[in-house]
Amino acid sequence: MLRPRLEELYADFNREDAATDPIQIVRRYGHPRDQEVVGFCAAALAFGRVGGVINTIETLAAILGPAPAAFVRRFDPAAPHPELRAMVHRWTRGVDIAALLWILRQMLDRAGTMEAFFGEGYRDDAVDIGDALDSFSRRALALDVRAVYGRVPKRAGVCYFFPRPSAGSGCKRLNLFLRWMVRRDGVDLGAWTTIPPSKLIVPLDTHVIRLGRCLRLTRYTSPGWRMAAEITASLRAIDPIDPVRFDFSLCHVGMMNACGYGRSQGDAQCPLRGVCRPRAGRAARGSRSRSPLRRSS
Repeated sequence: MLRPRLEELYADFNREDAATDPIQIVRRYGHPRDQEVVGFCAAALAFGRVGGVINTIETLAAILGPAPAAFVRRFDPAAPHPELRAMVHRWTRGVDIAALLWILRQMLDRAGTMEAFFGEGYRDDAVDIGDALDSFSRRALALDVRAVYGRVPKRAGVCYFFPRPSAGSGCKRLNLFLRWMVRRDGVDLGAWTTIPPSKLIVPLDTHVIRLGRCLRLTRYTSPGWRMAAEITASLRAIDPIDPVRFDFSLCHVGMMNACGYGRSQGDAQCPLRGVCRPRAGRAARGSRSRSPLRRSS
């Protein structure tokens, strides 16, 4: 019963103008090499309120100009970059974004494309993208950022852009970037061709957590890689080839406040009503209140 309802929801949202989303900015660029650069930056900054996220990405896109990949390839970390260094997005400073661009340049210098750099850690026989993500973040953070920071802080702000599944992170923003790059439909770009959609893991944000629990796609109450993998496994049982295609629609049901999980409204406004369990028991609500649902890594 769940599959046909998810298919209906997917069909409703599978279009470019379905909802305000950072990918709409990435879609302006026609070349895959520009898409992967802007896409990574956009996903890296996709935390906080949607309006603030869009404004920050628009500011960075204006700095990167019409050819972002070329901008990054000639990026000089020693140059002043006043517009870039003036940027602030919540706790992320302009210097952290400059360090990100410097890391991206080193990736392109080494591998030619971000896809090729990521692919150095990917294996076809892997169950999912987890090990490749771990390798990607570890190799990215091994690149030298002293040219940007000077004396590198013990926990440099750029580290926030490269979480690791092995540390328990749900890696929401990295998985969001991969969804944009790997999948192709009315929403996602399909700029990469070397990784199959079947290997992807759902980007675990507050809304997917709520829907995942309401639809009984996971038994976990604390967000992290295990929850993301279990929600994906449940969706893979519905669509083994492309389990993450339901992510965009599920996320935006949550963003519309239509999901009634743990709320007095129940499923009165939910397009999935009848296949969900909107009211959590007292123990579950207590467990959820102690869990940090808003993970953006």
